[in-house]
Amino acid sequence: MQESKRQRQVARQLQDELTTIFVKEGLNMLDGGMVSISRVSVTPDLLEARIELSLFQVKDNQTALKLFADKTGEIRKQLGNKLRHHLRRIPTLTFSLDDTLDYVFKMEELFKNINSTDKPEDAE
Repeated sequence: MQESKRQRQVARQLQDELTTIFVKEGLNMLDGGMVSISRVSVTPDLLEARIELSLFQVKDNQTALKLFADKTGEIRKQLGNKLRHHLRRIPTLTFSLDDTLDYVFKMEELFKNINSTDKPEDAE
C-alpha cells in the first residue's frame, strides 16, 4: 500500500527532528562510528513510527540498537516538546537496523573477487 501525503510529511518531519535530537544528545556518534537515520515510515493512523538506523563503523550493532531502545522514552518526550503543535499524538518509536550498507559492502567484495578471478591469462 502506498503512503499518503500526510504520512510522508510526518515521516520527513520526524526524521528532521530526530536528527536534531541525535546531534544534541550525542547519539549520532557511538563507539567511534556514525549513526544516521536512513528511513522513517509512519503507519496510516500516525501512531507508530519505524526508524531505520544506518550504523557505520560501530563496533557492536546490537548494543547500539539496545541503547536507542532504552532511550526511546526520552527521545519521544523531546519529540513531543518539538511537535506538540503539529501532531495530536506523538507516535511510538521503534528502532531497527538498516542493513543496506552491509549489503553494499558484501556485494562490492563479491564483485572484487569475481573481477580478480576473471582476468584472462592469455592477455600477454
